[in-house]
Amino acid sequence: MMVDLVWLVQRLTWMDVLDITLVALTFFWIFYTLQGTRAMPLARGIAALLLVMAVINRLIYLRAFSWLLQQILPALLVAIPVVFQPELRRALEQIGRGQIFRLMASPQELDQLIQAVTNAALQMAQRHIGALIVFERNSGLREYIETGVAMESQVTPELLMTIFNPGTILHDGAVIIRQGRIAAAACVMPLTTAYLSDRQLGLRHRAALGITEESDAVALVVSEERGSVSIAHNGHLIRDLEAARIAPLLHTLLNPPEARSLGTLMRRFVLPAKSERSV
Repeated sequence: MMVDLVWLVQRLTWMDVLDITLVALTFFWIFYTLQGTRAMPLARGIAALLLVMAVINRLIYLRAFSWLLQQILPALLVAIPVVFQPELRRALEQIGRGQIFRLMASPQELDQLIQAVTNAALQMAQRHIGALIVFERNSGLREYIETGVAMESQVTPELLMTIFNPGTILHDGAVIIRQGRIAAAACVMPLTTAYLSDRQLGLRHRAALGITEESDAVALVVSEERGSVSIAHNGHLIRDLEAARIAPLLHTLLNPPEARSLGTLMRRFVLPAKSERSV
């Protein structure tokens, strides 16, 4: 095995290395572009199906199956641009703007983001202004971003309070924060279907639980009736947080190296605050 590897390395030229690198970058760019879209599961399914068919055809030669594989591949070359048309268009727009890759927020930017959201949440809670702020993490929320009004704005307490002011058009819905910026406002979130024992929990809390059930997002809710702040994660709602607990909890949930189990979070941040679990 080692001899074969040395022989292969000796035969590689700079053109071969460049060729392999370009192919790898192309596939990486494709999957990066599809990440966070509804097309990603479809792309995985197509890739898995082609891989299984290729392996079967390689191990066992079946004449009819090989003919079927040969007929499917040309059809996929025509179908893929049609199926992934929105994603391809978005990718080409990103290339034209020079925004192929965007880095995640730095620790300093994350601190500023959490501080801005915390300040806005506390001020809105004092004024009994309802709000729903969703933080995108690894699971993409693009399909929900597209239901709202695109903004791509810096996160500031003043802007958040303006968005959720009952006198504005954008107040009814969720704000989605993506990569440290407000991606969109007035976004429609899925509602949880789980039974909630507390009937005082309204649509914002149900939407917060719904989006955290379907993704790994973190949702912050400001109750209009009670003037309290709650945070939803992984289908659980940590309710009625004290002011001093909001920022540390957001840091814990949004900072991957500090991520902990839900039980640890409940013991550290919730008690003696109330918690609501969707079952």
